[in-house]
Amino acid sequence: MSGKYRKEHNCLNCGSHVEEHYCSKCGQPNLELDENFWQFITHSIAHYFHFDNKFFQTLTPLLTKPGKVTLDYLAGKRARYINPVSMYIFVSIVYFIVVSPPKNKEKHKAKTYQEIVKQREKQNEVIERVKEPLNKSGIIGASAQQAINEDMDRELFRAMSFRQQDSTLKSLKAKYQQTKADSLSEMIAMFSRIHIVKNDSTYAAYLARQQKLAERDRDNFFERNLARRKIGLGQNSDLINEKLEHNRPKQYFLFMPLMALFIMLNFRRNHIKYLDHLIFTIHGMTAFFIVSIVVQPLKRILPDSLSFIST
Repeated sequence: MSGKYRKEHNCLNCGSHVEEHYCSKCGQPNLELDENFWQFITHSIAHYFHFDNKFFQTLTPLLTKPGKVTLDYLAGKRARYINPVSMYIFVSIVYFIVVSPPKNKEKHKAKTYQEIVKQREKQNEVIERVKEPLNKSGIIGASAQQAINEDMDRELFRAMSFRQQDSTLKSLKAKYQQTKADSLSEMIAMFSRIHIVKNDSTYAAYLARQQKLAERDRDNFFERNLARRKIGLGQNSDLINEKLEHNRPKQYFLFMPLMALFIMLNFRRNHIKYLDHLIFTIHGMTAFFIVSIVVQPLKRILPDSLSFIST
């Protein structure tokens, strides 16, 4: 405990006789009242964590030996660790301060077609530079590289105007008639889905497209209602995301008891109590928050050319 102990043996809190450094009646440390700013801060932090190094005694095994903190806690070895709920509350506060975007942050603007083209050129340069060493090391194989290229193609096509998409699809279909390549067929199917979504940006546009189709190709009553709901969700996606972001702490808090119940039901033959599973879940969520506190800021500062690495 930081601070200077008093020479007097009377407890300033309850008036009892103090044998050593702590009152045996109320537990208050027999410290001098005169303390500077840093002593006040360190004493406050130490009081919150009960002991100066208690936080790190909990943090280290929580990250390096998953499950050890829970097993020790359930075995009665609790003096060295912070209470699971106290640890969760403290770490979650830091998590939502660090990870959550500020409220006054400008809304994310969709990238233009030209911006995505430039981004893809940079990504291609990065991929070409690292392709050979990654192939030799086996870290990223041909399938992973193909997935990266498909993701970039999808983003590039999505940024096109409706006419550009239509022209690109016609060109691909004409090329497919000549080659009959399976990869080209899959690309046409993927782009067609994106093209339809762009065309059906409003429910009125969706109905107009349906009217142009043959009777047998039109959606039925249930499909039209489903499309209307999907389009409505798409139009209100920013509002929905904002509400989800606002309620994220509640979601995590409700997730833990549900997750503990799920684990208990799946491992019911072990006859482990629900509370034990809940403590394990709290420790797991705390570890997730700690890792995210470090990782999320790094993902934000990564350059766009490396954005595919952070996803």
